Amino acid sequence: MVGVALRLVEDSDLDALFNQMRDPESVWMAAFTARDPDDRQAFDAHMSKLRTSHDITLRAVTRDGHLVGSIGCFVVEGDTEITYWIDRSVWGQGVAGQALALLLDLVKVRPLRARAASDNLGSLRVLRRAGFTTTGTEIAYAAARDAEIEETILRLS
Repeated sequence: MVGVALRLVEDSDLDALFNQMRDPESVWMAAFTARDPDDRQAFDAHMSKLRTSHDITLRAVTRDGHLVGSIGCFVVEGDTEITYWIDRSVWGQGVAGQALALLLDLVKVRPLRARAASDNLGSLRVLRRAGFTTTGTEIAYAAARDAEIEETILRLS
């Protein structure tokens, strides 16, 4: 069992999070990303908004004290959605599932929604193990792939 924990995102996390969120393989898999993952100014502005908004829960994900990603939730069109980004170096090691379980303990709002590219089988598996069920799919533009792709929509009641 890995020692996964959540904590507030700190200024000292931003360089590592920026690098994680521009890893080409991770960006491709996430699909629905910033138009230009290498735009540090846009990243900093986005993170500033996330960290100061009262409507957003954002946490750093650590494993054994080392930063390995971020997780959070936000409201869009009246629905609370979760999102996470886990460093590719720890994929398949249970980190995302444990981080999600911790977030679900922290955020009591239900229902919660989640979305993932339909070919992102790892993320879909994490969400389903946490109790999310598929409610549908839609075709949406994925900036990372510069194409419209299928996105799976999930819900946790």
